[in-house]
Amino acid sequence: MTKEEYLREIDRINSVGKFKADWESLAEHETPKWFMKGKFGIFIHYGIYSVPGFGNEWYSRNMYNKNSREYQHHIETYGKQKDFGYKDFIPMFKAENFDAKRWIEIFRKAGAKYVVPVMEHHDGFAMYDTAFNKWNAVNMGPGRDICGELKNECEKQGLTFCGSSHRAEHYFFMNLGREIESDVSDDRYRDFYGPAVLCPEWDDSDLAAGTEDVYKKGASREWLEDWLVRTAELIDKYQPAMLYFDWWIQNHSFKPYLQKIAAYYYNRAIEWGKEVTICYKHQAFAPKTATFDVERGALNEISPDYWQTDTAMGNGSWGYVKDNTFKSAYKLICDMIDTVSKNGNFLLNIGPKPDGTFTEEEEKDLLAIGEWLAKNGEGIYGSTYWSQYKEGETVAASGSFSDSKELEYTSEDFRFTYKGGSIYAFWMKPAEHDAVIKCFKKKNERDFLVDKVTLLSTGEELKFERNDDAMVIGALNSFKSDMPVCFKIKLK
Repeated sequence: MTKEEYLREIDRINSVGKFKADWESLAEHETPKWFMKGKFGIFIHYGIYSVPGFGNEWYSRNMYNKNSREYQHHIETYGKQKDFGYKDFIPMFKAENFDAKRWIEIFRKAGAKYVVPVMEHHDGFAMYDTAFNKWNAVNMGPGRDICGELKNECEKQGLTFCGSSHRAEHYFFMNLGREIESDVSDDRYRDFYGPAVLCPEWDDSDLAAGTEDVYKKGASREWLEDWLVRTAELIDKYQPAMLYFDWWIQNHSFKPYLQKIAAYYYNRAIEWGKEVTICYKHQAFAPKTATFDVERGALNEISPDYWQTDTAMGNGSWGYVKDNTFKSAYKLICDMIDTVSKNGNFLLNIGPKPDGTFTEEEEKDLLAIGEWLAKNGEGIYGSTYWSQYKEGETVAASGSFSDSKELEYTSEDFRFTYKGGSIYAFWMKPAEHDAVIKCFKKKNERDFLVDKVTLLSTGEELKFERNDDAMVIGALNSFKSDMPVCFKIKLK
């Protein structure tokens, strides 16, 4: 279909479908059961930016930024930006060792239930087959439908395929190339580099202030319609069970288009017989219409509405960079437990190398997480929150971009989930002494009767007593662990 035909089709579907392009109608949409049960997903940042492997996944923008270290690195390594632009990395992006079957096998071993590749990042290069962007991995670079292959393997191996689109930000993302002599201003590549609108709101001084504020300068109608059509094509062609959007869609100019694409997506899902959701950041969507996401952060209490956090294994970049450092498996498992205890999902990002292989550190952590979930996943998958999410003084900082610090949990710190008549108490820093849970004392405002307590990882039944101060679970050698342990407390 042409752009105009697609726009008419979107309107037609929304006119006859259950969901209409308004918040009142979209608020009737329900969060999918598979999503709330699955708890743990894998995010993938893989694209051209992995080729230079320097700085972070914003290399496409920063290589044109006179004030960045990427700018000088690019000149010293590849030449001036007018002679070697971002487009010239495409032939170097071969993905020669990409193996979708192996990727999904590792994600499955890690205990993940859904997979979310970035189908197009801010750089404008599509990792999927599309009729609306010739700059894609099928036509160039790898010469393969990377996302399509991942979808097929997800279906074969029982994981749920989802997708992420960061297309919206491409409206301005490459604009710093217009401040210097570069290929961004060459009209031959306008369809790749985008409008690259250069204005004070989107310069280098404070891009966040110009893009996170809903009232600031927005996109053109032409761009918004193009974004709508490209997103609809992605939805129809790949039928993702969850669609993730990055920032800037909260801008006022996107609002009517967000309502249109959400209604279209939800209506299409009814036709497919699928449960789907949209994950968004900031205040892009009205409450109850989609799933709120916190980037690299946490909430400080149980959320009455289901939510998700997305974080990266790498500390310095979402995509592959040569000098990245990585979070420990212990921290990632603790962050997962903390998120689930607050009624959320944990989406963990991996940044593969340009050849399609994983870093040793990321693969090691994934397998460590999977080993832990194989023994303790009963308290994670399909669970919900309990009446309180924690005991102890150690808490995660609330808000976005607060995930880099590894919290110093103590033996007094617990997190709680609930499922099927049992409370699951995760001891965040197990010790060799008795476990003491004060909120489970014998007489309290939420008093309950306990049938038995078992160590979830081994199934051992544990001795315990409840007094007026706490529940005390008798120590065993099995408590010795460098990872959290979980007590399954079965209620009478």
